[in-house]
Amino acid sequence: MKKVIPIFFAVNECYVPYLSVAIVSLIDNASDKYNYNIHIIHENIKESSIKKLKALETDNVKIMLTEMHNSLESITNRIENQLRADHFTLTIYYRIFLPFMFKEYDKAIYIDADTCVTGDISELYNIDLKDNLFAGCNDISCQYSDILCNYFANHAGLTIDKYINSGVLLMNMKKLREINFESKFLKILNKYHFDTVCPDQDYINAMAKGKILYLPNEWDAMPTGGNLVFDNPKICHYNLFLKPWHYDKIDYEDYFWKYVELSPFKKEIIKEKKEFNESDRKEDDKGMEILLSRADAIAKSDLTFKKVFGDKDILTEIE
Repeated sequence: MKKVIPIFFAVNECYVPYLSVAIVSLIDNASDKYNYNIHIIHENIKESSIKKLKALETDNVKIMLTEMHNSLESITNRIENQLRADHFTLTIYYRIFLPFMFKEYDKAIYIDADTCVTGDISELYNIDLKDNLFAGCNDISCQYSDILCNYFANHAGLTIDKYINSGVLLMNMKKLREINFESKFLKILNKYHFDTVCPDQDYINAMAKGKILYLPNEWDAMPTGGNLVFDNPKICHYNLFLKPWHYDKIDYEDYFWKYVELSPFKKEIIKEKKEFNESDRKEDDKGMEILLSRADAIAKSDLTFKKVFGDKDILTEIE
């Protein structure tokens, strides 16, 4: 019997078209030596979209859709696990709860939907995590921003070469359950209410510091706005605002448009590209300005992971 490799995505209806590109590219490049369980945790996806996604299944690829609310019911109904009532909800922090929600898996992959999987995903899964909690790549999309580099160092407490992007993760599900990672996350969240610009990502980096395996950046190749472009990326991640369905001349855009041709949402994606206008571009610019302004302010505040915990192991500090 073939080994089963579990892969997780989380989306709402707006991101379904781009998710389809990630899935068809993943299937096209995956080794046929394995079976793949693709779990799509969703929020209010239309029935018509579900049918199109399910139609992408193959002999060795199962696509399973689970509504977000139902998946998290066992967490949200526990009084000690209540999140604070603001704009950050369980949806933002979803991947942190995967080990608790899917106890049948000891190891799994999480991938953001704004990706194109151009390598063999089984190679990522077969990387030895050893005793680490996560494996991920440096967040190279931010390396040219002094403000964001300073934010990572003074908020999460990691320099840019040690801070990972949470859009592609290999997760030690068994170990994360053993140490009650999700419970400790909620205790920290409820006690300190850290302000963040990268909600789940900051918590994962700060809490798992020293227990992260760093992967070659080809596994999370992101447009940087600089000159760092990989010849053979294994996963292209169109992070932040640099989306090929909005802008021209984006790094790794050829991979994306290649797999748009195989997507059941081809018409919708092309329509989105045509309708994205100057006003939308200005909104993106404004959004980036706001993000940088908040990051600068948070890094200078008195309530950061670094100022509260210093160099201590957060996981051993929180019982």
